[in-house]
Amino acid sequence: MSPSLVARLRLHFPPRAAPLPARLAAMIRTHRDSSERLIGWVQLGVVATFGSLWAVAPKPPHMSELMPVPWTLTAYLAFTLARLAWTRRHALPDWAAHLSIVADFTLLYGLIWSFHLQYGQPPSFYLKAPTLLYVFIFITLRVLCFEPRFVVFAGLCAAGGWLGMLAYAIGGDPHAAVITRDYVHYLTSNAVLLGGEFDKVITVLTVTAILAIAVTRAQHLLERSVIESNAARELARFLPMAVAVRIAAAAERPETGAGELRPATILFLDVEGFTSLAEALAPTRLIALLNEVFQAVVEPIERHGGVVDQFIGDAVMATFNLPQALPDHAACACRAALEVQALLERRRFGDGVRLRARIGINSGVVVGGLVGAGERLAYTVYGDAVNLAARLEPLNKDYDTRILVSEATRRAAGDPAGLAFRPVGEVQVRGRTELTSLYTLEPVVVPAAGPTR
Repeated sequence: MSPSLVARLRLHFPPRAAPLPARLAAMIRTHRDSSERLIGWVQLGVVATFGSLWAVAPKPPHMSELMPVPWTLTAYLAFTLARLAWTRRHALPDWAAHLSIVADFTLLYGLIWSFHLQYGQPPSFYLKAPTLLYVFIFITLRVLCFEPRFVVFAGLCAAGGWLGMLAYAIGGDPHAAVITRDYVHYLTSNAVLLGGEFDKVITVLTVTAILAIAVTRAQHLLERSVIESNAARELARFLPMAVAVRIAAAAERPETGAGELRPATILFLDVEGFTSLAEALAPTRLIALLNEVFQAVVEPIERHGGVVDQFIGDAVMATFNLPQALPDHAACACRAALEVQALLERRRFGDGVRLRARIGINSGVVVGGLVGAGERLAYTVYGDAVNLAARLEPLNKDYDTRILVSEATRRAAGDPAGLAFRPVGEVQVRGRTELTSLYTLEPVVVPAAGPTR
């Protein structure tokens, strides 16, 4: 084989990567297990089709009293049901998958073989049965597993089985078997045309080879898809999911410098009194407590469409409407803040520790993008609206509030149900020349309906 031909083949069949990590291999195995269950249902459909066709087909008067078809179908039905029951509870081992393939072709060739007994004809009679076409169903079934070895095994079973059927037709009854080279005689009699039978075997093997090649290429794509989807999930642990998916699907390597400008609402949350806890608790207990708090407060933020941008010490910064679109971002941020405060009121953390938080919310046009240097990148948002939200959070101490909202957020939120904005004053925030109107959030209590008369 010439080097150029080898190089071309390598383009179509890239070498396999290093063995997949166990958790990724388990994901692919889960896909195969679900495919095996699908194969079981298709097999059930096949046996039902065979049974229905046999039941409705007219029975000629000269048919033999020997009826192997019902018994064969019943045995295959029992095998298929047992296989389905197994795959619902356990993974199908390789030996059972190979046994299932053998059972498929045993059923098919057993039925074809029985035709000459039922119709009182020599064995060569069954060689012309169109039922042979079902071999391609049983071969292509194995494509669902994305395992080329199963496709190849099925093709070899099909080809070998038909060669066995041909050998039996020729040697089973030497007096009745007539080998001919006349194509018309072959079609109009029980004569055997060896070239025609070998054409069937060659066709089966060719289809098997093509399917095996296609499955091999698809297997590489499946593994690559699993690796990339896992990479996106892993990236989402360090970046917002919307950004992680965008990076994983990007045609080019992500770079810093490109930003997205959009109106958004920024929420800053700081855990109150955490500095005192840091002095009282051991470092391991402190980090465990902090993670427990973060997990609790992030849930309502994300449920209302917010994206946690970063954790800063014992503080959380979240954005609404960036990087993923959220039309009513201001109202969603306010609802999330109220839920966080309600959660902290009723919940205890660690060994019964009660914690409170201060929240500042502001809306405005910000820019979001990747920042960093070299191989160290992170996603964040910048803008004057971000700075103001960060300034509002500590002002809660001055106004004896838990949530402070800017005038911009109040206007952007409109008048949504379940929210009430109470003005608390105006303040000149450090670093700004204009006064900022401040509001605190109060949940709207819907009165219970009175008794009807």
